[in-house]
Amino acid sequence: MYEAYWGLNWAPFQNVPDPLSFCPLPTRQEILERLIYVIQYGKGAALLTGDGGCGKSLLSRVLISHLDAAHYDIGLVINPSVPADELLYDIALQLGITPPTAQRSVLFRALYEHLLANAQAERSTVLIVDEAQTIQDKMVFDDLRMLLNFQLNERYPLTLILLGQPGLQELIPQQRELDQRLAMHLHLDHLSATETASYIAFRLQAAGSTKRIFTDTAIQAIYQESQGIPRRINNLCDLCLFEGMRAQVQEVESALVKMILAFT
Repeated sequence: MYEAYWGLNWAPFQNVPDPLSFCPLPTRQEILERLIYVIQYGKGAALLTGDGGCGKSLLSRVLISHLDAAHYDIGLVINPSVPADELLYDIALQLGITPPTAQRSVLFRALYEHLLANAQAERSTVLIVDEAQTIQDKMVFDDLRMLLNFQLNERYPLTLILLGQPGLQELIPQQRELDQRLAMHLHLDHLSATETASYIAFRLQAAGSTKRIFTDTAIQAIYQESQGIPRRINNLCDLCLFEGMRAQVQEVESALVKMILAFT
């Protein structure tokens, strides 16, 4: 609706995990490189936590885009809150396996055979579990540990990446054997004021902007209100572009941001 008014090719602040919208800030890039390292060198597992809206799901999609499908078999689980048996079946489906039954012994056998077949074909298996803080059935953690128990001489044939909110940091230590298999504990922080400005500029430029749209004071107001959480930044910036078009302004200034905050 407002794209033509601001000279944009698309709405730049949509809250969707599109890898093309990933802003390669140094702190984000560092975490991405560490996750790639864990996968490429078969380190077993890694944990990534961060507050809701900080970009964990987006980072996982960017991670997937960096993995060549010819060398990596990737499964992505986005709802791990189901009972253990259902999740085990979902993991199999995400890895392209269709077991004849949902019986646990059959599922584990099918998964182990799949891991072995991939390893023999020099293809690594990667399992990404998003929203892992929602896991309610403690047997899920046992099942994930059992999948990691299958090892080759030189490396793990499966790499497990757990993504979740900070509460996950309290759950994992209770699963000592799984915790011991985590090669890295990573955390995605809120953006700083400087990072917020770079983030907004990157999103606008990616959408085709060739001029300044947000003033420095507007960006500062957005940072203060959003606390540097990308999801909140996106929501505020999107509203600013819409209301700015309605008001026929040339730039988004702090007064417009404050006006928007008054009715959101």
